Amino acid sequence: MHQAILLLKKIPKGKVVTYKELARVCKTSPRAIGQVMAGNTDPMRFPCYKVVASSGELRGYSAPGGIMQKKRLLKKDGVRFRGAFVDPVCFYHFP
Repeated sequence: MHQAILLLKKIPKGKVVTYKELARVCKTSPRAIGQVMAGNTDPMRFPCYKVVASSGELRGYSAPGGIMQKKRLLKKDGVRFRGAFVDPVCFYHFP
């Protein structure tokens, strides 16, 4: 299993991580992280819905319900929004 998938379990409640941040930790590109997230076969155990664009925009959620489901899951988790974008105070950075 890819390191990026395992890192998803370390994102605290109410926080999200960017593709760029996961790429930094995994020493790869944000685009490669997107491909890894798209291949996640267990999104409830490994919450790939917590990965967002650097701008806070919601992108690339291929599970049933798409982006609207991603936003619902994030709100349920306690993530705050400013309009259509995740509030930057909710961004998590790995040590």
